[in-house]
Amino acid sequence: YTEAWDADKKSIHVMPDTPAILLAKANAANVSNKLYVQAWEDAKKKGYDMRADAIPIQSAKASRDIASDYKYKEAHEKEKGHYVGCPSAKDDPKLALAARAMALQNDRLYKKAYNDSKTQIHIPVDALSVQAAKECQTLVSDVDYRQYLHQWTCLPDQNDVIHARQAYDLQSDNVYKSDLEWLRGIGWLTEGSVDVVKAKKAQELLNERLYRTRPEQLKFTSITDSPDVVLAKTNAMQLSDV
Repeated sequence: YTEAWDADKKSIHVMPDTPAILLAKANAANVSNKLYVQAWEDAKKKGYDMRADAIPIQSAKASRDIASDYKYKEAHEKEKGHYVGCPSAKDDPKLALAARAMALQNDRLYKKAYNDSKTQIHIPVDALSVQAAKECQTLVSDVDYRQYLHQWTCLPDQNDVIHARQAYDLQSDNVYKSDLEWLRGIGWLTEGSVDVVKAKKAQELLNERLYRTRPEQLKFTSITDSPDVVLAKTNAMQLSDV
């Protein structure tokens, strides 16, 4: 049933330089995530070359030395035991400086002003920071970054559309079985069908009772004066012991 349609499908060939094929390739290249990050992947494969005396390296080393706990306490360890005692801790300038530093580093005192004022802040909706955040969100949003093309529509009287509809009708199971819908729900007896009649005929051909007739069922009357009967009687008399 579908042999002609399968042969027709194999005979169709679309040229690779048609506008529709070129447009599909361009759209695939535009929405391809692999091509989108290809330049970044190539840049990462090249690696980098940074000298030991580069400014970022020197800055990182200086920051590490400043943040180092050993460097931070080195001056204190050198001066330990070089000063004499004072009447009270408040009179010692270094102890007072240390107490001041502890008070500044205390987390409770550090966040006290913030906790007192955080419920009193009101940011207007047209503030520069809010507007900048909205603009940044718009720039990094994937929804506004990609503009998808509209859906193409075809005219109903085009040859390819008509051919596609005919192919769909030929392949449609509903159209293929529509002439049998009136049989759904109707009862049907096997008596009189082709297979039943064929089985009956085969049974009659193989039935030995109908094929052969037993001798005792034959109705006949023999003729008494036929030559064979007279010969049989004569032979019986000649052979009779009586």
